[in-house]
Amino acid sequence: MEDELINTMDNKKFREHAHQLVDWMADYFEEVENYPVKPDIQPGDILKQLPDEAPAQGESFEDMFDDFKNSIMPGMTHWESPYFMGYFPANKSYPSVLAEMLTATLGAQCMSWLTSPAATELEEQVMEWLRKAIGLPELFTGVIQSTASTSTLCALLMAREQITEFEVNETGFPKDEMFKVYCSSETHSSIEKDVKIAGFGRQHIRKIPVDHEYAMDPKALEEAIREDLKKGFKPAAVVATIGTTGSTAIDPLKEIGQICSKYEIFLHVDAAYAGTALLLPELRWMNEGIEHADSFVFNPHKWMFTNFDCSAFYVQDEALLVRTFEIMPEYLKTPEDERVKNYRDWGIPLGRRFRALKLWFVMRSFGIEGLQEKIRQHLQFAQHLKQKMEQHDHFEVMAPVPLNTICFRFHPGYIDDQKKLNELNEKLLEQIQKSGKLFLTHTKLDGKYTIRIVLGNTNLKKHHVDKAWKLIQKMGHDLIP
Repeated sequence: MEDELINTMDNKKFREHAHQLVDWMADYFEEVENYPVKPDIQPGDILKQLPDEAPAQGESFEDMFDDFKNSIMPGMTHWESPYFMGYFPANKSYPSVLAEMLTATLGAQCMSWLTSPAATELEEQVMEWLRKAIGLPELFTGVIQSTASTSTLCALLMAREQITEFEVNETGFPKDEMFKVYCSSETHSSIEKDVKIAGFGRQHIRKIPVDHEYAMDPKALEEAIREDLKKGFKPAAVVATIGTTGSTAIDPLKEIGQICSKYEIFLHVDAAYAGTALLLPELRWMNEGIEHADSFVFNPHKWMFTNFDCSAFYVQDEALLVRTFEIMPEYLKTPEDERVKNYRDWGIPLGRRFRALKLWFVMRSFGIEGLQEKIRQHLQFAQHLKQKMEQHDHFEVMAPVPLNTICFRFHPGYIDDQKKLNELNEKLLEQIQKSGKLFLTHTKLDGKYTIRIVLGNTNLKKHHVDKAWKLIQKMGHDLIP
């Protein structure tokens, strides 16, 4: 009786339910575009369906799965839908999902070589494959982190220890020295968050003005550095962005890198979304000057069809990275330490998931040429839609479209007032979201309310883009008095 209470599922039942779930998963992939992209619910609607207390005794899988379908699924936003065109995608693919199933089954904690030798060595090789595939110089060595936010925090901590000669790790920040971190005004909010966590202080981040294409102005950067040096500050790091979140602007890496080399400042390159496009040789111009960078990050879990989470973080100085994070209590020491990579010393957490497996499956399943074909297709979709918008009397494109994100707004010719235009576009986005047929997001460029559409879903086809454009036009037209 006691074993029955504890073991609610045996291997026979597990096999049966696993097949059931795989069938449901395959059905979901086939049917997801028929779901409302955004659920029509209010805050608290799901919560009130859930019991206040956990069950005292185990419940059947059938009951749990029924509750999942009846209570959880109606409250999900379907990122897998080809009509999810907001933010940046959190993509996946069939091989990636299968690899995640194996990862969950193995349940390995891959903190060191000893705890899972194959996981460590696969990560080492896959990161080298990826480095070559995106054209990074041989000087870079890679490790998989959870997110770009975490990778950038690692970079800033490296910069902190480099400029203080590891004094902060030992004794804390020097009392009489103040440091500065630089990024553009269009940089992702995670940079500001990481600056706070790394201890530099929010007041010591300088947001550099951007040019007419929303990319960092190198002249303004150098002027800011010179001003700070005169005031006695120490420039610690610059974060350049390849593909800003608002408009996918490309910071001029070569010029920024030369400035960083001139003033001996740590340079981190955030290519979280756009880095996948470096698979295409014709887009490697975005990375010109990368040899000046100390670290680089992009997320295969955004546009490279690999389940969240999987962030590819590369550094030039492996020793600096390891020295920043390593700690060696007796219980972690192993005989192989001097001969292997122990990735627990390459980032913040001790525990690590076996993320390399899904990246391995994706790269082998698609092949580099297959990945390139997908990316090129998305870029073509974006250029096609951009032309449609530019040709329409009541829509305007608000920023350059170097990749597959289009920033636009609805602008009937009879409205010139910016406040009214902002209100109109906010209303348009609200109506789009309420429809459940399409999911878009917004930003503000020069104070102008701007709607973003991102064409990067794994299973996106041209007819999805055309249908989305028709819906946008119709809803815009319906708002005209």
